[in-house]
Amino acid sequence: MYAPGDVRVVDRPDPRITKPTDAVIRLSATCVCGSDLWPYRGAEPINGPSPMGHEYAGIVEEVGAEVTTVKPGQFVVGSFFASDNTCAICRAGYQSSCVHREGVGGEGAQAQRLRVPLADGTLVATPQVPDADLIPSFLAASDVLGTGWFAAVAAQVRPGKTVAVVGDGAVGLLGVLAARELGAERIIAMSRHGDRQKLALEYGATDLVAERGADGVARIKDLTGGLGAHSVIEAVGTQESMMQAIRATRPGGHVGYVGVAHDVQLPGDELFFSHVHLHGGPAPVRRFLPDLMDRIWHRRIDPGKVFDLELPLERAADGYRAMDTREAIKVLLRP
Repeated sequence: MYAPGDVRVVDRPDPRITKPTDAVIRLSATCVCGSDLWPYRGAEPINGPSPMGHEYAGIVEEVGAEVTTVKPGQFVVGSFFASDNTCAICRAGYQSSCVHREGVGGEGAQAQRLRVPLADGTLVATPQVPDADLIPSFLAASDVLGTGWFAAVAAQVRPGKTVAVVGDGAVGLLGVLAARELGAERIIAMSRHGDRQKLALEYGATDLVAERGADGVARIKDLTGGLGAHSVIEAVGTQESMMQAIRATRPGGHVGYVGVAHDVQLPGDELFFSHVHLHGGPAPVRRFLPDLMDRIWHRRIDPGKVFDLELPLERAADGYRAMDTREAIKVLLRP
């Protein structure tokens, strides 16, 4: 990305092993993330040209001398933060705050190949190379599925509970799927777009709310006997979405927030009297990868349906435009 709205596909040097803990993978698929739209829209600074992309799945081509858990020829999925998966923070399940954390997106995963640091702690291999139709779902596991799942876990989704989901992008939709898999009795998806509503229902939503802001909160309260939801997933990252999530939660309930926050300011007095628990942040996707990949491998879940537009890598700029204008939920790029 050279500047807001300016995405170009250019030749760059092939990634190579620079540390003995690295791996280089040939990407089977990559994609555009909703968070990539923040700089695309000018809401985040760009020190262009900046390599883009942090979601990836593909075949290991080369490993460093100290890598032992993956080998060339394996199909692997990793998370957007590389982690050693052995430090005290990783062992507690927060690999995205690993003390040796490295961002994978610095070299750009919207590419043909990618160097992955800390490969042993970051990459998880499938039993064999998967069938082609499973690749979109495995790609989803590298970020949006793991992020939606973390949001549901952070919101304490449990069997018999009512869950509301603020945000109908890929993360919000997969938060709906996660809530269903975790046993929620009622799942309220907040969406005003027909294609996204349809997928939310397919993933397990029981109710749809098109209203936003105060009207959306009032509708959630109407649907929950005036109390609010037990668990609310916040998957946008704006002031309005965060306050909508908090206000739609009943006293004693939980908000799981995973939308990358932009200029969000929380009123202390309202939080004090709300009795609402808040937990979230960058999803520790690595914590959930073995379980999620097993569910995908055995075809118990199909998160790949969030990709409603597939383009060759050279048309990445078209993919950004499609997501920016909401013509697509999420764009898959084939290198």
